[in-house]
Amino acid sequence: MNRIFCCLLFVLIAVNETAATPADTVRVRLETTMGNITIALSNETPLHRDNFLRLVRDRYYDGLLFHRVIKRFMVQAGDPDSREAPAGKILGEGGPDYTLPAEIRIPSLFHRCGAVAAAREGDDVNPERRSSGSQFYIVWGQRFGSRSISEMRTLVEEMTQGRCTITPEMEAVYGSEGGTPYLDGQYTVFGQVVEGLEVVDEMQQVETDTCDRPHTDVVIIRAYVLE
Repeated sequence: MNRIFCCLLFVLIAVNETAATPADTVRVRLETTMGNITIALSNETPLHRDNFLRLVRDRYYDGLLFHRVIKRFMVQAGDPDSREAPAGKILGEGGPDYTLPAEIRIPSLFHRCGAVAAAREGDDVNPERRSSGSQFYIVWGQRFGSRSISEMRTLVEEMTQGRCTITPEMEAVYGSEGGTPYLDGQYTVFGQVVEGLEVVDEMQQVETDTCDRPHTDVVIIRAYVLE
């Protein structure tokens, strides 16, 4: 009987994982100096998906740093100026000569732990919230209780003029998995880490300088599409 129960449980887990990550979802692997991270790109954000795939296939990300790391928040990469950047160099402004229109898909894509989202310039110079052509971040964040989520829901609604909110389903995820709910509706989430979340955990804990750059470089050795 226990054996049958275990088999049924395994099947249910497999079904849930398949539902969360559709079979036609494209995956990209980042081989880094701290371990491998596999990202599933969302079909709901085709502009960001296709742009990321093109850059990966062009080997744009090979040799770039995770140049900005903030504990209990996120890790960021994708600045071409970070390749072989000397210690102390200020990073974070580099990228291709284009931006992408926002593809915000609340509530299906949000800033849960492991979400992959596009970095961008601030609202003061970028009111349309267009995304950087290459820079992205992986969310770590933290868990939030109902009272904190209620406050952040109000903030998100204010920042998006009522277009986005934090749903009860999203709240449950933020309570159990964690994330950065205060960014919802303002940045484009276009993927999710499906393998290597423990690497992101270790990465977000590294020692950094006053500009949030790790003292020991964290390098994307190679990025490639899993086909």
